[in-house]
Amino acid sequence: QVQLVESGGGLVQAGGSLRLSCAASGSSLSFTANGWFRQAPGKSREWVAGINSGGRTNYADSVKGRFTISRDNAKNSVYLQMNSLKPEDTAVYYCNAGGSYIGVHYFPSGNWGQGTQVTVSS
Repeated sequence: QVQLVESGGGLVQAGGSLRLSCAASGSSLSFTANGWFRQAPGKSREWVAGINSGGRTNYADSVKGRFTISRDNAKNSVYLQMNSLKPEDTAVYYCNAGGSYIGVHYFPSGNWGQGTQVTVSS
């Protein structure tokens, strides 16, 4: 039902910043849970950040204090502000909509965007 399109990725030096956007269409993101995931070559997709229907956020330990997830219901978009980027942050980043929370664990739905590449050089 919902279509997601990520953008904002690119090449950045270590210590730099990027802001990823996830634009949704076909369904409102209001009162839904969303998450950001990433996948590096040869590795499984891992959870990065989540926001629940009430706006509460949580983060993987690897990005806590550096990344911020937010949602703009008026624009029907989800964002991931990434600061103090490290080479190990290099991955394709995906947003997810309509997942479920069990405690602080976000279980993704089948609603994924196409991904956006983030490359952090040293």
